[in-house]
Amino acid sequence: MRTIEITRAPVELYKILKFEGLVNSGGEAKLLIDDGQVTVNGAVETRRRKKIVDGDVIALGDEILQVALAQ
Repeated sequence: MRTIEITRAPVELYKILKFEGLVNSGGEAKLLIDDGQVTVNGAVETRRRKKIVDGDVIALGDEILQVALAQ
């Protein structure tokens, strides 16, 4: 599990996937989310603009991200 820091909350799910390099573009992120390949806190998430906050855990394939709000 990799911890990532966000400077403000909330952040949209597809943006985190893009900015953390798990996908090549926002469009690719949206397709993977639509396809049910992304989980947030252990549940499949199909909302592209799901608001991600401090403490959320995002998984895509073998990559797991723990979100932390930068202090």
